[in-house]
Parts: sequence; C-alpha cells; structure tokens
Amino acid sequence: MLLREALNIQRGEVVAFTGAGGKTSSLIRLGHELLKDGWRVIGATTTRIAIEELGLIPGAVNISGTSLRPAAISRALSQHGFIFLYRDVQNGKVIGLEPALISDLMDAVDSDVTLVEADGARRLPFKAPLPHEPVIPESATLCVPVAGVDVVGMPFDEDHVYNPQAMSAQYGYLFGEKVRYPWVASVLRDRELGLRNVPDQARVIALLNKVPRGATGRNIARLIARLVLREHRIEAVALGAVQNDPPVMEVHRRIGAVVLAAGMSRRMNQPDTSKVLLPWDGRPIIRVIADRLKRMRLDDILVITGHLGAKVRAALENEPVRFVNNPDYREGDMLSSLQVGIRSLGPQTSACLIVLGDQPQLDNKIVAQIIGAYYEGRGKIVAPSYRGRRGHPILIDRVFWQELLDLPRGAAPRDVINAHSGDIAYINVDSDSILNDIDTPDDYRDARRRAGLG
Repeated sequence: MLLREALNIQRGEVVAFTGAGGKTSSLIRLGHELLKDGWRVIGATTTRIAIEELGLIPGAVNISGTSLRPAAISRALSQHGFIFLYRDVQNGKVIGLEPALISDLMDAVDSDVTLVEADGARRLPFKAPLPHEPVIPESATLCVPVAGVDVVGMPFDEDHVYNPQAMSAQYGYLFGEKVRYPWVASVLRDRELGLRNVPDQARVIALLNKVPRGATGRNIARLIARLVLREHRIEAVALGAVQNDPPVMEVHRRIGAVVLAAGMSRRMNQPDTSKVLLPWDGRPIIRVIADRLKRMRLDDILVITGHLGAKVRAALENEPVRFVNNPDYREGDMLSSLQVGIRSLGPQTSACLIVLGDQPQLDNKIVAQIIGAYYEGRGKIVAPSYRGRRGHPILIDRVFWQELLDLPRGAAPRDVINAHSGDIAYINVDSDSILNDIDTPDDYRDARRRAGLG
C-alpha cells in the first residue's frame, strides 16, 4: 500500500509529521508519491533538517524574512512539481519556516498539498517532546505521529530515546531497561506526549515505521497498534517501512461486530424459543459466537436483540458485548437489525463485521483473514467465498454505511454489496461453514452432525 493511500491524503491538506523514527523519510516518500500523480507538492519544516535531505527533493526555494514570494514559489512548482521551502542554512542544517507562514501557503500559492516536518529527534527512533515541541501549524489537517518499531528492545536511555526523562516522569519507565512495546503505544497515544499540540480540527493517523518483514516484528507492531487505538483521537495506525516498496503493510482501524440475533425463528416451528438460544456444545449458540468474537480483539461487539430479547441477554451474561434492541424485529428481515446496529456503532468505528447469530461454526481463522485483508487495503468490503459462493461474516467499511441506512424496507444488505462489486475483496476458504446458518430443525440437526455433536 502506498503512503498516500494509508493516510488518505486529499488535495488542500496540510500534513504535519511529528515524533521520531522516520519523519523526514516519510515526508519525502509521500511527496514523491503525490508528485508521480501530478500533484503540486510543497515541503517545509518548522524546525530544521539535515542539508543532505534537500538533495532528495526535486527543488528547493529559499525564503528569507517573512515574504512568501508566491510567484517565485509557483514557478518553482511548475518546474519541479515537488519543492521544499526553507529560510536559511546554518552549520549543515536547513532552518525552517514560522508556523504562521506555512499556514498562509495554501491561500497564497497554487499548490495541492503542504507537507511539514514539525518535530526534531536527532535521528533517534522514539521520542517524547520537549516543552517547546512539536511546532505544528494551526492549519494542519492531518497529524502523523511517527515511531520506529526498531526501538523495542533497545536500552531506555538518551543514546536511543529522545527525552526519556519525560517518559519516565509520566509512566515510571526505568533507565537502563529495554524498551517494551507497550511503552511505545503509551507515549504515542498520550495527549501530553505523542499528541501534544495537535490542532483540534486535525485528524490523526499514527505511523509505526521500520516494521520488519518477518512475522515476529509485524506482530509486535500489531500489538502496538491495538494499544494506540484505545485513544479515540487517533483514527488509524499505519504499519510499514517507508523506505521499502510498498511502504505500508497494514493500516489498523477500529472494527465493530454487529451480531444479528433479533429474528423470530419462524421456520424452526418453535414459537417459544429462538434458534440463537439452541444448545451447542453445552452452551447457547449465541454465547458460542460471542465467545469466539471476543478473542478477535474487536473494538466493539453489538448484539441486536428482539424476539426473546431478555433470554438472549441472560444467555450472554458477563460477556463483553453491548445489547441494542431492534423494535422492528417482527418484520423478520436482516436489514432492520443491521441498520439498528450501524446507528449504534461509535463515530470512531471504521468498519462493521456483520455476523449471523445462528452460525455456531463461526471460524476465527476466517474472521482473522477477513480483518487482515481489510487492514492490508485489499477491499472496502471483504467477504469469504467457498467454491464461488459468498458467505458470512462480511466486513463493510463505513463509507458504505449511509447507503445501507438509506435502503427501504424489503431491500437487503446484498443490494449495496452487489452495487459495489469492484470494492469487494473475496477470501477463498476451504470450509463451507461460511454458508451454514440455521433456519430449520433439519439445518440444526445437520449442523450438529457435521460438528460431531450428535
């Protein structure tokens, strides 16, 4: 995945990179990606960068004093496409611009985007800011706090960490110990450390850089990402190595599950029960599903109730789920329950995993494949497929939620899914469990037999 895709860069943005472990490399990489797409890109810093970094940017314009010289900047943009603005050079360092000057650029100059290095870290992989840092322009629309995953296992001292004193004062980390992965997450998501001075209007996507290609290093980065996302101010965490191709491996976002358990189970011919309450391996089916989902570290699990709602809630006592009642459950369609669930997910949730409440053979390996495909950017809709047949659970990005909410009664979620076939990533699986929900007594008996439950 490209960096511009991971950060969802839009024209008119002012992007500020903070933290440590690859800010300049990220800015330069992003600038060249946008240049390749024909964008007019301005780079700048509010601190200072090494003079050799300028050689990696097609053009540079010296701005002395406070004059923007828009015409000269525009000519340089037309000539080079990607330029870096600076004020001076001293002792091998390029001296940056005042934040207020950067905030004027988008109105004064015909550029498409402004990329700003707004922090310094002495080339160390991990940092806490000093009192005067970072220097983020008020006009920033996206802030990208950066940390190098390679700091994990390094000594916690000034040779490897920028301003470790602030981290120790905040969290009690001991000098001389090896840096642990939760420390990285705690600092990145801390509003007085990794998120200091972020403007209120700016969105925030953290970047974990220098992630090794091997499974061990990537798993450490994934654990950091999950902890970082506990801070709702951060919308996503990108994992990658910006000097590699492609630069981003995964983008972790918040995913909520909507478990559909409101139906009246009319085809079971048992009006006093619900198929989600039928026994399965000594537990109600709905509890089996909730138990499996909670192991997936989802950010929210909603169980949509209706028919025999009190019994469904009792069956899930002490499970980490939220209950939402569907007042229209008697209509008997999936859509109304899904709409209730989508409306109840928080504004920070990026995608919804639609789970059938009568699918006790839910396979967490398949769920992990679906979530992984979404993180890797393979599709905004991700569905499992067995021998060409689409099954459940299905993951749907927030971008399509309003279309689901706008569907009229009698329609079905597949109407939206099928309308966006180009956005679907299919996960081919070797198990027909994705197709086997329970609608009738015969379905229930067959499912128990396949599962070896008699």
